[in-house]
Amino acid sequence: MEKKHYGWFVLYLCFFTLLSVQGVRLSFGAFIQPWETEFNTTRGTISLIATLSFIIYGISQPILGKLIDVFGVRKILSFSTLLVGISTLLSFFVTSFWQIILLYGIISSIGFGGASNVAASVAVNQWFQRKKGLAIGILTAGMSSGQLVIVPLCLFFIEWFNWKLTVMLLGSFLITVIFPLLHFFFRTPTSGKSDCHGGDIRVIQDGEESYISKNEVKKTIFIFKNRNFWLLAFPFFICGYTTTGLMDTHLIPLSHDHGFSMDVTGTAVSLLAVFNIIGTLFSGQIADYFSNRKFLFFLYLFRGLTILLLLMIDQALMLIIFAILFGLVDFATVAPTTMLASEFFRNHSLGLVLGLLSLFHQVGSALGAFLPGALYDKTGGYTVALISAIVLLFVAAFTSFVFPENKVEYDNKNSGIKPLE
Repeated sequence: MEKKHYGWFVLYLCFFTLLSVQGVRLSFGAFIQPWETEFNTTRGTISLIATLSFIIYGISQPILGKLIDVFGVRKILSFSTLLVGISTLLSFFVTSFWQIILLYGIISSIGFGGASNVAASVAVNQWFQRKKGLAIGILTAGMSSGQLVIVPLCLFFIEWFNWKLTVMLLGSFLITVIFPLLHFFFRTPTSGKSDCHGGDIRVIQDGEESYISKNEVKKTIFIFKNRNFWLLAFPFFICGYTTTGLMDTHLIPLSHDHGFSMDVTGTAVSLLAVFNIIGTLFSGQIADYFSNRKFLFFLYLFRGLTILLLLMIDQALMLIIFAILFGLVDFATVAPTTMLASEFFRNHSLGLVLGLLSLFHQVGSALGAFLPGALYDKTGGYTVALISAIVLLFVAAFTSFVFPENKVEYDNKNSGIKPLE
C-alpha cells in the first residue's frame, strides 16, 4: 500500500488550526449582547472592538507573511495559536471593558493574523504542486467549519452558562490541544528550499536553509504599481466588508432584533457554515478548471442578490433560506482569488502578496463591522448597511469581470494532489 506523503498530514493540521482559531474569531457576534449587558455599553461601541480587531489582523498579515519567509510556517502558525489561546483564557478574568479591547481587539487579533489562511496557504504552496485550488478550498473549509462548530458551541455555552466560562473553555483548548499538535508535528518539505544564489540573504526555516532576495523591496513596490493587484484587492476589500465584517459580526444580533429564538439563530448560523463548507470545497475544485475571473464575477453577483433576502425578512424561513444561499458563496472567493494571485505574482513572495490582499480584506471587514453598528445606533436597524453591501458587491462583480483572463493551463486529467519533487 502506497504511503501518503506528509503534506496530507500538514493539510489536516492546518485545517483543524483554522477551524479552532478562526472559529474563535468568527464567534465575536455571539458575545455582543452579553457584553452589552455585562459592561453596560452600546452595540456601536462593541462594534469598535471588531473594527480594531480587523485592522490589527489586517496589518499583521503582510508583516507575518514576510516573517514566514524567515522563521517558517510552523513557528508562526503554532505560536500565533498559543497567543490567541492565552489571551482568550485571560478574558475570563476581565473586570473592565478596556481589558476586552486589549485582549481581543489587539492581542488576540495579532494571533488571528498569524494563524490564518495566509500561513496555511504558504504551507500548501510548499507541499502541493498540483490541484492547489482543491487544497486551498479544504483550508478555507476549515474556517467555515469553525463557524459551524465553534460559533454554535459559543451560543450554547453562553445561553446555558455564561460568556466567561465559554472563553475559558476556548482558550484552554487552543493551549492544550492545538498548539502542541502544531509545534511538534508540523513539518516543512526539504524540497521547499529556495534556489536563489549569490547576493541573497541566508535564513533558517524550520531547520532548513533558505534564501530571501534583496530585491524584495523593489518587488513590493512593483506589486502596488501593478493594475492586476488592485483589481484583486478592491473586490477582496468588499468581500471582507460583506462577510466577516457585516454578516459574521451582525447576523446574530440582527436575527435577535427580528425576534427569532436562540434555536432559530443557531440553526441559521449552523446552516450557513455547512453550506459555506460545501461552497468552499466546490470553489476549490472549480478554481482548478474554470476561469477564475468569471468565477469571481458570479460569486460576488450572487452574494449581492442573497442579501436582498435580508431586506425582505419577515419570518424564520427567510433567514434559513438566506443562510443556505449566502453560505454557498461566503468564503468561496478565497480559492479563485488566491489562485489568481499565485499565478500573476508567482515571481514574488507568496506570503507577502497574500498578506497584502488579506490586509485589504480585513480593512473591509473593519468597516463592515463598525459602520453597521454605528448606523444601527443612529437608525435603529440594519437596512442602510444591507443596501450598501448589495451596491458594493455589484461593483466587486464588475471589477472582477474586467480582470485579465488567467492563462494557466489546468491539468484536467490529473485528479490527485502531488507533493513537490
